[in-house]
Amino acid sequence: MGKAKKALGDRCCISGNVPASLLATGSPGEVKDYSRKIIELCSEGGGFILAAGTNSVEGSNIDNLRAMVEASAEYGVYAK
Repeated sequence: MGKAKKALGDRCCISGNVPASLLATGSPGEVKDYSRKIIELCSEGGGFILAAGTNSVEGSNIDNLRAMVEASAEYGVYAK
């Protein structure tokens, strides 16, 4: 994600990259920490959408999905 953000800059939006395996088997704390790190890596200049790293969240732990949403609300609010 960092390489993609660096290459695309503020010209394109990028989305993702919370691994499905982490959403399924990690702890809410691990998901929140990972989400915070990816937001910090990709938020500069805008155009980042935090999302699962796959098209499906089937099999994910609901508490982990909540942790990802909480992280986006807590760390993902930024201004250009």
